[in-house]
Amino acid sequence: MRQLALYDEEVAGAEVIPLYEEAEEPRPARGMRRAGGLLVGCGLGLLPWLYVLATGLPATATAAHWPVAWVGLDALEALGLIATGLLAARGDRRHALAAAATATLLAVDAWFDTTTAAPGGDFATAVVMALGAELPLAALCGRLALRALGRRA
Repeated sequence: MRQLALYDEEVAGAEVIPLYEEAEEPRPARGMRRAGGLLVGCGLGLLPWLYVLATGLPATATAAHWPVAWVGLDALEALGLIATGLLAARGDRRHALAAAATATLLAVDAWFDTTTAAPGGDFATAVVMALGAELPLAALCGRLALRALGRRA
């Protein structure tokens, strides 16, 4: 078996060619850095509130406008899917924004469908809808959004 061995003397004058060039990221503007810091602070501030909610909310609740809440959520999902589809079909890069928002709506819908469903048939239907429609569509929308972010303008 033949092996290639390089010694310091042989490599000393050699030109090193990088495999790829790292693009230098421009530093965000001061306003963007402030907004980012504010958002991180707000997110950290919500962490204690999660404990308050987890220990203080009742196990069951009645909502006065339950149908309006669900119809509104599903209507937003439909609009998001339509907007994402139309923008993507036209090759408009703004489809990434609609896709990201729609993916979020679909994931939230799957979460609330399964966690608020009554045991038995309602829960089984919620799981089937989540696994068969909402989460796969959310994954597709998420993929579309991420792919658009990876491309250069």
